[in-house]
Amino acid sequence: MTEASFSPSVRRRALLLAGAAAALPVRAQQRIFSLGLLSQADDARYDAQALQQGFPDAPAGRSAPAAQIALNDSLIKLQMASWTSTRLLTSEAPDAAGVPAALQQLVLKGVRHVILELPAAGVAAATAAAAGQDVILFNAAAPEDALRAAQCAPHLLHTLPSHAMQMDAIAQLLVARKWIRPLVLTGPTPADRLLISAWQRSAKRFGVRPVAEKAFRLSNDPRERDLGNVRLLTSDRDYDAVVVLDAQGEFAREVPYRTVLPRPVLGSNGLVAQAWSPFHERYGAPQLSRRFLRRTQRPMGSYDWATWMAARSAAEVAGAFNKSTVAQQLQALRQGAIAVDGYKGQRLSYRAWDGQLRQPLLLAHGGGIADMAPIEGFLHPRSVLDTLGYDAPESGCRIP
Repeated sequence: MTEASFSPSVRRRALLLAGAAAALPVRAQQRIFSLGLLSQADDARYDAQALQQGFPDAPAGRSAPAAQIALNDSLIKLQMASWTSTRLLTSEAPDAAGVPAALQQLVLKGVRHVILELPAAGVAAATAAAAGQDVILFNAAAPEDALRAAQCAPHLLHTLPSHAMQMDAIAQLLVARKWIRPLVLTGPTPADRLLISAWQRSAKRFGVRPVAEKAFRLSNDPRERDLGNVRLLTSDRDYDAVVVLDAQGEFAREVPYRTVLPRPVLGSNGLVAQAWSPFHERYGAPQLSRRFLRRTQRPMGSYDWATWMAARSAAEVAGAFNKSTVAQQLQALRQGAIAVDGYKGQRLSYRAWDGQLRQPLLLAHGGGIADMAPIEGFLHPRSVLDTLGYDAPESGCRIP
């Protein structure tokens, strides 16, 4: 019987079956790039009240939308590298003690690149739990310097700027503007002490000479009322600027325009060193800010950008080294074989010695960008970006 003797319906059915059979091997070869995002339910920075306060150097909301935007941005490049699609898998631990189990859930689902939207204790727990496993961790929400020093690990990278990087940016601006005799206002909490330590290192590094350091305290105790009075704290001497170090942000909010002398305010309010600002309008940055605003109905902030950058880094290395092991991908990231466009004017890479992402910082205020660090004139033998944060010779990270 010839092909012509079959009815049209039979021929049509045969063609459909043949097409389905041809598609089977393609489905079998599908490769889905899975990216994990691990958060912590008891992270106080994401409480409704904390988000409503909107302090300059704090998260403005959960950053999963930023990770999804990054995956969408990277899809074509991943498909060219034989990945068929992407997926974002989220896992939330109840607290730091639950982080290892939440991380293991992602690993069991085949995730090998995990973004950590965690406080410092959660990052430390995740790092310990991931030791010896084929997984790359990206810290996108903890600025503590210790995570880049004594608590560093070969499989832990950092996209959020460290405290040291932020304070170096502030110190560079003070020197560039010749405001080298600031008055420094410091808070009483353990988180404030981390900022103070980072600031003191930066001031010494760049030759800033504070006229005084004064402690502030917000309290309902009438005997401590003067410690929260900005005018009293800034009234007894001359100074070029005021540097306020307030990890929580409530006191720092009251400092601009309340000092006795008409001086600029920097640090935790006034002029703040940030990874991102919605007022950043160079290098194509408004494109990213608009995409994020459309998806979330809020401006993109530093923590959102850090998550976006972590997701872009993961996708970039998975695309460029799609046939490599996770260990080889990690080495490529740490050794600078992968550089990612972060909408900051240059491609960004990770430092081999502590896993920190090199990046310019925006010196931003409530209505715009005053400057971008590294400030022009500050030099480095390898990369001027390494003038921000701990350089290789001074790093406390000792990775075998």
